[in-house]
Amino acid sequence: MAEHDLTALLAAQMDRHLVFPLLEFLQERQFYSEPEILEAKIRLLSGTNMVDYAMDIHKSLHGTDDVPEDMVRRRTEVVSRLRSLEEAAAPLVTFLQNPQLVQELRPDKQYNIHMLQDRYQIGPDQIEALYQYAKFQFECGNYSGAADYLYQYRALCTNSERSVSALWGKLAAEILMQNWDVALEELNRLKEIIDSKNFSSPLNQLQNRIWLMHWALFIFFNHENGRNGIIDLFFQDRYLNAIQTNAHHLLRYLATAVVVNKRRRNMLKELIKVIQQEQHSYKDPITEFLECLYVNYDFDGAQLKLMECEQVILNDPFLGKRIEEGNFVTVPLRDEFLENARLFIFETYCRIHRCIDISMLSQKLNMSYDEAELWIMNLVRSSKLDARIDSVSGTLIMTTNHVNVHEQIIESLKGLNMRTYMLAKNIVEPAQATQQATR
Repeated sequence: MAEHDLTALLAAQMDRHLVFPLLEFLQERQFYSEPEILEAKIRLLSGTNMVDYAMDIHKSLHGTDDVPEDMVRRRTEVVSRLRSLEEAAAPLVTFLQNPQLVQELRPDKQYNIHMLQDRYQIGPDQIEALYQYAKFQFECGNYSGAADYLYQYRALCTNSERSVSALWGKLAAEILMQNWDVALEELNRLKEIIDSKNFSSPLNQLQNRIWLMHWALFIFFNHENGRNGIIDLFFQDRYLNAIQTNAHHLLRYLATAVVVNKRRRNMLKELIKVIQQEQHSYKDPITEFLECLYVNYDFDGAQLKLMECEQVILNDPFLGKRIEEGNFVTVPLRDEFLENARLFIFETYCRIHRCIDISMLSQKLNMSYDEAELWIMNLVRSSKLDARIDSVSGTLIMTTNHVNVHEQIIESLKGLNMRTYMLAKNIVEPAQATQQATR
């Protein structure tokens, strides 16, 4: 399944600290050899201040207690730089650590700056030092401290570019600490800025949207409402265009979210359209499964792809999350995907047949005859499926219903309100941003 590993494509759009969880996943699954993973970690750490961690990995990789001289020298430099930044930011840090003094701050940034300068002799140099100190803490792996300092820095910063940079850093820190609720709030805040800000070029704005979608994967596949979140974000015209322009591999995650989200089945038709448009740029077993089923009506091909889908999910760092329940280890998303995929196969097959041999259908669902009969029986009872099982002949008999033309119109218009709202929003927001820029 190495050909379906997206780690390299994902890592190219992420902060290097966000790549460590991906490598940890690959190491746990033994997807690559241990030396390869350790070498990759050392290369990744070379761009951070996590020197002690790099030393530990080097010792493990080479089976020695000795470390290269450049690592020792680098550690000395990091400690020295940390002390100087700590000293430079100390006046403001001391102020922010006092709850009584913090109460003096107001939502008005200009007031805060003047107040700090007049009463405590804390000026722009100390505020800039706080940013550098927070950034250095992040590079050292102290994500909690970095998140706190970046939050406080944004409350004082008047430089819009630097404020956005701090928000990216805080988002990464919250993700790495697995604070999913807070991370989702920061994600939405950053999205609003990206969509309304005047960028130097459309290409720059496109790149920011691509970064945002990649970082959002951590949140969407861990937050309780993440499956709705990824569909809501990725299907917005601006973000869907970004996927089709330079991030085709994200279709794997969008397709998976649509398959496992029973409440958002209405997006399936649009997803299939996008998969067809991008099939020459990107495809994997998950997208091919949907294409086999809904474009080619190739049920045998869909069944084969479904078996490959299981392996893709198990070996994907976002989809293959394991949960230990006593002595059992489960992969919830894998189980939900297979269950819903079988339902897709069943519904599609029933839609084009009137009399179905249960034994043949059990083969297509990769189930035994008894399992398939029980599964179909429960499905018929719990759904609006108009069918009955003939146990004597071992067949499922479908009743043909012709949809009323008025119901067809109502169904077609269901998504019109939301699409109209999004279209209007896409027109109004850039106009408002332009007006604000010209004032």
